[in-house]
Amino acid sequence: MQHSDSHPAHCIFCDIMKGAAEVSVCYEDSSAVAFMDVQPVNQGHALVVPREHFESFQDLPSELGMHLFEVAMRLNPVIRKVTGASAMNLIVSSGAAAGQDVYHFHIHLIPRRAGDGFDVPLPFPGSAMPDRTVLDAQAAQILAALRDPMRPTPRAAAAVSKK
Repeated sequence: MQHSDSHPAHCIFCDIMKGAAEVSVCYEDSSAVAFMDVQPVNQGHALVVPREHFESFQDLPSELGMHLFEVAMRLNPVIRKVTGASAMNLIVSSGAAAGQDVYHFHIHLIPRRAGDGFDVPLPFPGSAMPDRTVLDAQAAQILAALRDPMRPTPRAAAAVSKK
């Protein structure tokens, strides 16, 4: 299990996977479960969760992450149809600074309707548009880091962190 020192080892989602907590399942397979959020933003708010514990996005193996997003894509039109929602937010909060409150990776699927009162304001009203040279420099740093032959691949990083 991937736990950090700053967060407790107890995990409600792991309890759910073990059958030790109530849950309303709307999808499951050998590596993922989707269930209804007990504090929904809107009717139909569901969570897609890996069966195995991974604390955050950066801990998640690439193949599992892709599968979880495939599950979210499969559920999206079904939840929208069942709830009559016209849109959907997919939200991943990874780490305390990002608002993560359950330290077991999960994807929120939040059905949306015009005027429902929920807001994810992007672009963020408090941000200023940076000069293009700043954006270009940041993009160049990211490209260089992606090309770094010493950069561990996601699979290698996951293997190292499990040891």
